[in-house]
Amino acid sequence: MTGSIKGVSFYTTAGSDKVIMRTKGGASKNRIAKGAEFEKLRKHQSEWAGCVLFARAVRGAVGALYRLADFNLSPVWTGMGKNLIKLDVSGEVGQRTLRLSTYKQALESFSFNRNYPFSSILRVSPTCEIDRDALEATVTFPRINTEMDLVNIQRLPYFRLIVSLGTVSDIEYKRTLFNNYEATNADLQGLSISNTGPWHSTINILPEQVMNVQFDEQFKALLTDDVTLLLSIGVEFGNVGFGGEIVEVKRAGCGKVLAVR
Repeated sequence: MTGSIKGVSFYTTAGSDKVIMRTKGGASKNRIAKGAEFEKLRKHQSEWAGCVLFARAVRGAVGALYRLADFNLSPVWTGMGKNLIKLDVSGEVGQRTLRLSTYKQALESFSFNRNYPFSSILRVSPTCEIDRDALEATVTFPRINTEMDLVNIQRLPYFRLIVSLGTVSDIEYKRTLFNNYEATNADLQGLSISNTGPWHSTINILPEQVMNVQFDEQFKALLTDDVTLLLSIGVEFGNVGFGGEIVEVKRAGCGKVLAVR
C-alpha cells in the first residue's frame, strides 16, 4: 500500500521492492528557520542545497543514459556532493565550496546499475580518448560477438550503444539575499551531448565501432578549469513496437561513467 494514515506515510522508491513507512511531525518550519538551537542545522541545510544542485548537474551531464539506471541516482549523487563539500577544510561550515574539479576520481567508473552493471552485460572493454580543450570524446568498442559478449537478460531482439559527454561545474556559496549556492561556471553546468547508435540484432557479430561526441564550437570559449567533463557509456535493449518500429524497453539496459577529465 501507499498513501497516508493518521500521521504515517507509506511510499515506495526506485531500486527497492519494499514499502517505506515514515512518521510525520517534528519542529515547525518557523522554529527551524529562526531558533538559535537550529543554527548548526541551518548551516548544513545551506550546504545541502549546494549538494542538490550538484546532483542535478550530474544528472544533466549523463544525458540520455540516466534512463538506464535501475535505482534512484539522485540521492546517491547528493550524498556524494556532501562528501565532496566536506573536503573544503578552509571554508566555514555553511559556506564551503564543492570542488569536483579537484576530486574527479569521485565519479570515475560510477555505475548506474546495481543488479546488472555494465561490465556484466557487455563483456568487452571500450577505450576512450578525450580532448578537453575541444570538448570532444571518442569511444572505441571492440568487436562484439553477441553470443559471448552480450548478456541479454530479458531475451530482447535488439540492442544499441550510447555515448554521452557532459559538463559539471564546481559549486560555491554566494552571499545573496537567499544565501544560495551557485555554479562557478553557470554556462557549462549540467550540459550534455549524446550519440545514440543504430539498433543491432542481439544475435550478431559486430566489427569494431568508433563513436564520437563533441560540443558545438560556441561552448569551447566557455570552458574553465572549474568544469569537469564526464564521459558515459551505455547499452540499451529494444523490442518491436506499434507499427513495427523498434523502441527502447524501459529499464532494459545499463550504463556507467567511463572517464572523468
